[in-house]
Amino acid sequence: MNLLPNLLIVEDSPSELELMSSYLINSGYNILKASDAEEALRIILDQKPDIIITDVVMPGINGFELCRLLRKNPFTKNSVIVICSSKNLNIDRLWGMKQGADAYITKPYTRERLLNVIQSLAEKN
Repeated sequence: MNLLPNLLIVEDSPSELELMSSYLINSGYNILKASDAEEALRIILDQKPDIIITDVVMPGINGFELCRLLRKNPFTKNSVIVICSSKNLNIDRLWGMKQGADAYITKPYTRERLLNVIQSLAEKN
């Protein structure tokens, strides 16, 4: 039996964090939450989630910077990272992938879109 991966959601909007969490918890995933990148880094180093879902626009370290930091660290360089952002231009998507994201989802997203991306990445690992 496959165990579902542990997911970390990094999102500074409480309502967005709760919406995404409810979609994923209701699908059987174990969820960790962080409201900014600094908190996320502490959780990542302590709990090593299987998949990290991060917003881009956050106070302090943004999602693109978080991606780069994770890719540079030997402990986290192979982490699975999904950017979930309202920045929906092609250049934003390209930049996100260039920073090391494994997937890029734009807001607003559907429950099905989110779950499809998470499931496809979970199957690859």
